[in-house]
Amino acid sequence: MMPTREKFYAALVERHGAERQARFQAAKVAVCGLGGLGSNIAVMLARAGVGEMLLIDFDRVDLSNLNRQQYFVEQLGMLKTEALPETLAHIDPYCKITARTLKITEQDIPGLFDGCDVICEAFDKAEAKAMLLQGALENYPNTPLVSGVGMAGLDSANLIRTRKVGRTLYLCGDGVSEVADGLPLISSRVAVCAAHEANMVLRILAGDREA
Repeated sequence: MMPTREKFYAALVERHGAERQARFQAAKVAVCGLGGLGSNIAVMLARAGVGEMLLIDFDRVDLSNLNRQQYFVEQLGMLKTEALPETLAHIDPYCKITARTLKITEQDIPGLFDGCDVICEAFDKAEAKAMLLQGALENYPNTPLVSGVGMAGLDSANLIRTRKVGRTLYLCGDGVSEVADGLPLISSRVAVCAAHEANMVLRILAGDREA
């Protein structure tokens, strides 16, 4: 049986406290890239009761994604912007999801994140990460920006950490192990980095801007 909105959020208040949960519910978070990082981040934010998410990706669910991304065999071939909202609805049916099937370019960034309280960068490619970080910092200088930098391979998860760089930028990862180095993407280590990003988002929403 579907719980009412009141019962659903009352259960979260029990876990998070009323003030903190009210902040989560009032927030809008953008997740750019819905792969290993982004799909895991979105699931964690939905479980925390974040009120609204903007999900952006252009790709489809592929068999190679299933080792680390929050998709299922029956979703193969679906656009990630269709598949992930379907999954999130099973976690938090009251979260407002806006999904955009878009390969973000520099020209798209002005206006794209209007109304967002936090922007999450979760791209695979270094050049796409750099483009989004630069564009978001230029166009949204007061909006916290959380980014994943280095989570490939099977090295110690203890090397993954969150650092604050400047006033609004947070970098999560080991800072060195990129896929371009020929290192594989392993579900557990990718999920650790995604958890760092999601945790930093929730800390920011709760009012704590320190890493």
